[in-house]
Amino acid sequence: MQQFDQFRASEIYCPKCRAAQPVRERLLLILPHAELYEYRCTVCASSLGEREVTAPPLGTARPAPAPHPALRRPPRAFLGGRPA
Repeated sequence: MQQFDQFRASEIYCPKCRAAQPVRERLLLILPHAELYEYRCTVCASSLGEREVTAPPLGTARPAPAPHPALRRPPRAFLGGRPA
């Protein structure tokens, strides 16, 4: 299903703690086609699972981010006479 493509776990059952525990997501590896993340228990730091996030196909162009307003050059002021 489309709605679960970007699913992220907040709690996973930890066999060492014998309870559902909050987890931290840690980036393990960046591959050309995907990123691999690991879920770790916040109590005992056991590895509880992995998640793979696939990158968009190479032919798909991402929109360019808009430049930060502070980096834009202000318009030139015309003070009369001839423009420079």
